[in-house]
Amino acid sequence: MNTANKLTLLRVVIIPFFVFFALTGRNLIAGVLFAAASATDFLDGYVARKYNQVTTFGKFSDPLADKLLVMAALVILSDNEIPSFMVIIMIAREFIVTGLRLVAAEKRVVIAADMHGKVKTAVQMIMILWVFFIGANNGYSLCADYTGAQLALKTAMDLITAGLVWLSAILSVTSGAHYLYKNRKIFKEGENDR
Repeated sequence: MNTANKLTLLRVVIIPFFVFFALTGRNLIAGVLFAAASATDFLDGYVARKYNQVTTFGKFSDPLADKLLVMAALVILSDNEIPSFMVIIMIAREFIVTGLRLVAAEKRVVIAADMHGKVKTAVQMIMILWVFFIGANNGYSLCADYTGAQLALKTAMDLITAGLVWLSAILSVTSGAHYLYKNRKIFKEGENDR
């Protein structure tokens, strides 16, 4: 197993530790673990391209590891930090694209993550890190006893959080639609095979 694939597997190994600390309210540790796991996502791709370690296993496991990491975080943050309907949209997209990959795999086609998917994942990871380091530690509701400066800062933080959450949801929908459109021939060939 090459270095790029080991980094991908390391990301999977970090997930249960991240979940444990997030569920026990230790947001700082959970955020650090999520940041480390996210870093392996960018690092494994860099290593794979630079040292010609791109493999079929890597094309399959890298986006799967991303999905496991991001979906775990979304479920944990659902409702309290991120509206549930947005979490449902983002998770539904992951199931749809994974289903597409399974159909493609039956036809011996590997659908690697493209730029749309990578941007979506990067924005989601940034949004989740923001929530763990800023949102989850400070809450979202504006309190009446804030000073003017504190209220302005809190409002700005809330707006950034909302913007990142909405951007993540929008990119989930648009990147999912892109994958389906780009690989629509897979479904047409499936109909002919019946």
